[in-house]
Amino acid sequence: MSATPTPAHAGSARQVGLDQLRRLRWAVRAVLVLGVAASIAANVLHARPNTISQMISAWPPLALLLTVELISRVPTNRRALAVLRLLAAALIAGIAAWVSYWHMAGVAARYGETDAGASYLLPVSVDGLVVVASISLVEITGRIRATTMAPSTAIPEASPSATPNKGREQPTASPAPPAITRSPTHQPAAARASDGEQPVRAANTEPVPTTGSGGDRTLRRPARADTRTAGGQPNHR
Repeated sequence: MSATPTPAHAGSARQVGLDQLRRLRWAVRAVLVLGVAASIAANVLHARPNTISQMISAWPPLALLLTVELISRVPTNRRALAVLRLLAAALIAGIAAWVSYWHMAGVAARYGETDAGASYLLPVSVDGLVVVASISLVEITGRIRATTMAPSTAIPEASPSATPNKGREQPTASPAPPAITRSPTHQPAAARASDGEQPVRAANTEPVPTTGSGGDRTLRRPARADTRTAGGQPNHR
């Protein structure tokens, strides 16, 4: 049988899992920043050599990074708002991908990356990395939020043997019948004779005629009891 985890062990395991998710979120965020930085660098190199042009070229990837951070950190309670937010994020990601793709392709072609269509494939790798890192960051942040809001300890369920069933009446044990004890006087004569006791016969009564003023009355007097021993011989007293 597997041991049931105690609340202390469950809380420590939950804390360890939460720490791992937080470290993983920082790693995913670093990957996202790396992809956005590569896109920004390609946009800046493709822009004209002035500050305003470079800032305009760097804005689409930076806007995508801020959008992903907002979606991952701010939860929504209404489905309509969540759908609207996802549509806006998809629009921003599409604009950033389109602008960054052509800027990066131009920079790769300028610096000699033209063989086998390399100038057209390199932007795909960068944009794909940004998309994967953005989705992973949103998912990990949602897992961390769900783990943080979950109760630390679960209420243990009562076992059926500990909690009585109120819907059914519990059977009550019927009282045991009292034990019947026999007194020695109720034992049969054969049993008492085998134990060496002398059986006692009932005394016979004989009628005794009496006369008096009230008329003839007949009284009964007790006759001498005929007792016998265990061997069958009469016992005269």
